[in-house]
Amino acid sequence: MLRKLLIGTALATSFAFSAHAADVKEVQMLHWWTSGGEAAALNVLKQDLAKEGYAWKDVPVAGGGGDAAMTALKAMVAAGNYPTASQMLGYTVLDYAAAGVMGDLTETAKKEGWDKSVPAALQKFSVYDGKWVAAPVNVHSVNWLWINKAVMDKIGGAEPKTFDDFIALLDKAKAAGVIPLALGGQNWQEATMFDSVVLSTGGPEFYKKAMNDLDEESLKSDTMKKSFDNLAKLVTYVDPNFSGRDWNLATAMVIKGDALVQVMGDWAKGEFHAANKTPGTDFLCYRFPGTDGSVIYNSDMFGMFNVPDDRKAAQVALATATLSKSFQSAFNVVKGSVPARTDVPDTDFDACGKKGIADLKKANEGGTLFGSLAQGYGAPPAVANAYKDVISKFVHGQIKTSDEAVTELVKAIDDAK
Repeated sequence: MLRKLLIGTALATSFAFSAHAADVKEVQMLHWWTSGGEAAALNVLKQDLAKEGYAWKDVPVAGGGGDAAMTALKAMVAAGNYPTASQMLGYTVLDYAAAGVMGDLTETAKKEGWDKSVPAALQKFSVYDGKWVAAPVNVHSVNWLWINKAVMDKIGGAEPKTFDDFIALLDKAKAAGVIPLALGGQNWQEATMFDSVVLSTGGPEFYKKAMNDLDEESLKSDTMKKSFDNLAKLVTYVDPNFSGRDWNLATAMVIKGDALVQVMGDWAKGEFHAANKTPGTDFLCYRFPGTDGSVIYNSDMFGMFNVPDDRKAAQVALATATLSKSFQSAFNVVKGSVPARTDVPDTDFDACGKKGIADLKKANEGGTLFGSLAQGYGAPPAVANAYKDVISKFVHGQIKTSDEAVTELVKAIDDAK
């Protein structure tokens, strides 16, 4: 399907690179990292490559979920304007690999020992047909709460261990005149929160069956209905202006103390970091109530395209720098995520980062490391998009009940398969 789309796409003019770019020692990067914290993290890589004499050709396409960037990438590839690399998620990497447009990093991977240091869950998406086609940058997890500590202290709140605890905490914030829950009304944000709600409501085994295996009995079960009911409860604590809000603006609400909590992936911590906030002092990081011990993950990857021979040295330099231990530490300290390599020490990470690294190790070893359906790691893009659409319609009242939501979800996923 992707191959047909690439052949049929004709819009690449606005993103086309100069034909002379290949003559320059340059890395061309397409990405959607445009918030302050994300830009600061990416700057770590720019600086590393600059030391090796590589110029950086930035192709940023705003939109935290990456949909706009992937539309731009599709147009570029269809026109033969391959970037050195593009930020990509899970199944999208495999789609482009199947379409025959990805490069081969296997020689570099062997030299650098990636197969021993990168978790198997990530290799599933970065290796295609025995060849490394992408360099994993990080491991993000989405089942986090980010809380303003001053507001928490003001309302006398404590870490919520169960979903009912969480509702009680939100009620306290509401009673104190603070926006309880900061949310951006974009489908990927809403679905990202629902990932955590499903894990909290149904437990690890249910999450895997429903969100990774797409088991129909689980998708239409009473547990899934209860998950939608729980999502509906959370939406009642969101301010009326949430529709269309970017994720980082929702994070800013928590940073400023306008809202108590945000349910978001750990890229949110990059915004706290950029605002010079410290965990334990200015903000708190807890696992979404009822999900401690499990990690719902995604991983930003730099998909490497089959560029001409005179651009491959730059690509190898980018891949090598991306998976170096020093970059994996420095980048993820700023980004809020944890390293894609399991052999990077947690020395430079703050308390939230250390917890993230420990949680990832425990989940990886215990079989409770699950791909985020909202973030492109639970199922292929068509299914993920269908899922996000149904969740968003439910949040915005176009789907009225949990019974209707379950019926629509089963149908949408079935149609998308």
